[in-house]
Amino acid sequence: MTQEEAQAAFDALTCGGAATSDVARPDDHVAACSEDGEFKYLLGPAVVEGTSVTDAAAGTRAGTGEWVVNLDFDSRGSSAWGAYTSANVGNSVAITLDGRVISAPTINSAIVGGGTEITGSFDQESATELANQLKYGALPLSFSQATAQSISTELGEEQLQAGLIAGAIGVGLVFLYSLLYYRALGLVMIASLVLSGVVVYGVLVVLGREIGFTLSLAGIAGFIVSLGITADSFVVYFERLKDEIREGRSLRSAVPRAWVRARRTILSADAVSFLAAAILYWLAIGDVKGFAFTLGMSTVLDLVVVFLFTHPLMSVLSRYKWFGSSRISGLGSVDRAGWSTQRQADRELVGATAGPTAENRSQA
Repeated sequence: MTQEEAQAAFDALTCGGAATSDVARPDDHVAACSEDGEFKYLLGPAVVEGTSVTDAAAGTRAGTGEWVVNLDFDSRGSSAWGAYTSANVGNSVAITLDGRVISAPTINSAIVGGGTEITGSFDQESATELANQLKYGALPLSFSQATAQSISTELGEEQLQAGLIAGAIGVGLVFLYSLLYYRALGLVMIASLVLSGVVVYGVLVVLGREIGFTLSLAGIAGFIVSLGITADSFVVYFERLKDEIREGRSLRSAVPRAWVRARRTILSADAVSFLAAAILYWLAIGDVKGFAFTLGMSTVLDLVVVFLFTHPLMSVLSRYKWFGSSRISGLGSVDRAGWSTQRQADRELVGATAGPTAENRSQA
């Protein structure tokens, strides 16, 4: 469009709240409206295209705290911008997006090299919005729908209830197994799992209030899977404890030794789980991303509970003799069985390696 044609279009253009403008080629003259439809502009050819913008970020001035937008160009854009600002000090320059003028700042001085600072009556929200438009608005993006699913409220409620019931059954089975196999240690595991659930719920409440996080069915599945990861940490710790007691140590001395051996395994296993969740969150979309988020969050909280609650609780309980008895925790029977077996093996070894008898010595 020539300058004369653009002038005619400018004279005939009426901007309003729903007004639109043509998206012209960079070398065209064009008449355009402001984003809010209150002003209209007659624009010349583009000086710098959006593809030359390398970065844009909102920030504050160190001295005044005023919100500004900092803009950087590549070498080609910086050269063109420096030449234009040097020749047009005091004039306005328009920033357009989709045929609309989103900002029209005045050039206060020549900008040769370095970054450009856009000032105005910005608050944090408006400065961030303009920075995002400058940084991402000109990218050649295209969007295609990956998945779409619509369900009724009744079906959604049924699925949510089914997920909660499945989770309750899983928790119940873990509780039952821990009590039958570990006895008093099972109570420690149950207390740790309950505390983990309270911490998870608290984190969800905070995330919901601060960033609007909503728990989906996939997120519930992530929590159910993380329940097994958390229980595995306790199993590793308790089995290490049994190993120490089988070697003849008391419960009080076995707890710190078992913890040193178990925490390496716990850290390694949780690190692998968290890394898998992080990669899945980065690569996935939709509900799978929610699953990965809750799985990773639960893995981190598992470490918090094991390190700050389960191990300190075991250190306290190990000071009481009644806790280490066979009727209470089962560790006493493990101790006697393992220690008696070891002593029997030692006696057999001593008998097999004893020196010659008196009869043998006399024959020799």
